[in-house]
Amino acid sequence: MDAGIAGQIAQLRALSRPQLLDMWQKLYDRAAPPGIRRELLVPFLAYRMQEHAYGGLKSSARSELRRIARDLEKSAGSTRLVLRPKIKAGTRLLREWRGQTHEVIATESGYEYRGVGYRSLSEIARKVTGTRWSGPAFFGLKNAKSGLGLRDD
Repeated sequence: MDAGIAGQIAQLRALSRPQLLDMWQKLYDRAAPPGIRRELLVPFLAYRMQEHAYGGLKSSARSELRRIARDLEKSAGSTRLVLRPKIKAGTRLLREWRGQTHEVIATESGYEYRGVGYRSLSEIARKVTGTRWSGPAFFGLKNAKSGLGLRDD
């Protein structure tokens, strides 16, 4: 982090509440939410300062956060959130199945397996096994316990 920004952020804790509220107005172009605690003002302001200095989230990250928010709104009574692992193009996935190693390469538009393009890992898992498998589970991308994230093994 830039020394200038780091220094400005370090000074936030020494500012009075009115000074923090004034800074909020300048950084967000609107008044702070009524009743916001000082303990929340400081990290929000620190984030906004970094955002101005280094840029904000990528549009893809903002889109994913919006998708997660929509999913949470739809399933208001549910506590389960499904996070889709993001695999970068060029990533190789290997799986040994019945003595054969199967290699899949992630592409911009899906996956490639043995020179053929596929939209999903599940299509490939079905082709390999001859049965209906979850592609992420078959290739070890699903955490067996919660169904979220990537497995380490």
